[in-house]
Amino acid sequence: MQRRYPIGAELIDGGVHVRVWAPARESLAVVIDGCEFPLQRDGDGYFAGVVEHARAGTLYKLGEYPDPASRFQPEGPHGPSMVIDPAYAWRHENPAIERLVLYEMHVGTFTPEGTFRAAIEKLPLLRDLGVTMLEVMPLSDFPGRFGWGYDGVDLWAPTRLYGVPDDVRAFVDAAHALGLGVMLDVVYNHFGPDGCYLGQFSSTYFTKTYENEWGEAINYDGDGSAAVREFVSENAAYWIDEFRLDGLRLDATQSMHDASEEHVIALITRRAREAAKGRRIYVIAENEPQDVRLLTEYGLDALWNDDWHHSAMVALTGRREAYYTDYLGTPNEFVAMASSGFLYQGQWYSWQKKKRGTPSGGIAPRRFVCYLQNHDQIANSARGERIHKLASRDDVRALTALLLLAPQTPLLFQGQEFAASTPFLYFADHEPELAEAVAKGRREFLTQFPSIDTKTTAPPHAMETFLACKLDWDRRDEEAVAFHRELLRMRRDEALLGAAVVRDALFVLRFESRLLLVNLGGAVDVDPVNEPLLAGDWTPVWSSGDAMTKLWNVPGHAAVVLGRTPCAPTDCGATPASADR
Repeated sequence: MQRRYPIGAELIDGGVHVRVWAPARESLAVVIDGCEFPLQRDGDGYFAGVVEHARAGTLYKLGEYPDPASRFQPEGPHGPSMVIDPAYAWRHENPAIERLVLYEMHVGTFTPEGTFRAAIEKLPLLRDLGVTMLEVMPLSDFPGRFGWGYDGVDLWAPTRLYGVPDDVRAFVDAAHALGLGVMLDVVYNHFGPDGCYLGQFSSTYFTKTYENEWGEAINYDGDGSAAVREFVSENAAYWIDEFRLDGLRLDATQSMHDASEEHVIALITRRAREAAKGRRIYVIAENEPQDVRLLTEYGLDALWNDDWHHSAMVALTGRREAYYTDYLGTPNEFVAMASSGFLYQGQWYSWQKKKRGTPSGGIAPRRFVCYLQNHDQIANSARGERIHKLASRDDVRALTALLLLAPQTPLLFQGQEFAASTPFLYFADHEPELAEAVAKGRREFLTQFPSIDTKTTAPPHAMETFLACKLDWDRRDEEAVAFHRELLRMRRDEALLGAAVVRDALFVLRFESRLLLVNLGGAVDVDPVNEPLLAGDWTPVWSSGDAMTKLWNVPGHAAVVLGRTPCAPTDCGATPASADR
């Protein structure tokens, strides 16, 4: 008998084969409608067996608890698991995505309905915008009526809140029909505080060797860790294979502690690529310490670059507080990041009172994901407001141009492209006692920002908080959409030849066939033109603000693109046609 994955309930000829790692149990049975079907020991703490009475759609538990590798929890994490048939009539192949333009989305707030089926209707708008890859926030099931998804407890079960597993597949297939890729945000650094029953099957899922700010650290290198490593690495393969995803985004990898010879992050990446069976997938990570080993040793494609966001926020708002303390928002910082990736590559970081970052020079710019907005950073403000409500329109447009035209990989957060009128707040639906603890923790976290009055922050567990975050597509700013679409159409895969500060608030990025000038201050007349990167014959072709009426007269608070000046054949060094005779 050939299983697809080493754990969980899988359909076979003659019933359902169930396999679970449960070294903490002396015996174990599948329970269906009150009837028990004993499993047999399968070595190394596993139990397995065939349940002839089960089929697709059957609800079951393992003893008193849901299956740790359940493929679906129709009643939530506390209810029974459901046997799922992974067969699906796929209509479209995975598109070949060579140039990433990421779009982060939360399915529950992306549309009023908050389902995958409803989200499908909006996908043509994202294709037309110029997005190439959708980055879906976590789907692993979690308790309650709403949440961000980062407190998932059933890694293998797409949450019932957005539909059934085939709805996820339909969404992916619809995206592929439009040439869009889909990657999933996965959380392998902790489990949520409610509905996690792993400890009922083994005491070695977690470890006290390492600290974790969100609860118990997962055991990736201690006694009993082999099955834990299998649990998460096979899960990564499962998402890539059974849902035909085009990649994974690994959340908070700094909290995935592992001293094994093969780090679990490298193992996850390897298994995901193996599951893709030769097709191209992308594995991207969030890593707060900015450890480039994830790129150079563990095989990932890209890392999120918080430095870029933090510099941009200071440039736009002037607020140097909390984790923005060590940023100035100056042209020097953007020039440094354009050339070298991270801004902090081992320097002293006063906010954390330690050195931060690792050397990233020489790593291709496309391997750094940059953003003006993402789920965390919007929510980490007083009212979850979008950046266009916190800063001047002209400066936001200028840095949006930098984001979308620079060589780094850009990420947009849902609604950013149409200047969303709705906020994005932190929301999580829990039972009353836990809900109050979560709300208190959230308020304490926000106290690092002196500008935020934590007494007025929205309660995470309130339905009104969640509903306020749903995108209002009827208030879509078409001018903002056109602006983003135009920039993405202008985006080119050109090598960056250099970057430099031209004047106090003005800097330049030079590419093979164009210049990008970004001016965060007042209008500047660049005279003398004493920056070597400006050498050549150039013509203004685009501006985010006022037009450049005279070459090197750069408008204030704007980004300007200059292209090569067209020339006559003799001026360009071409040989006249008569010379061929």
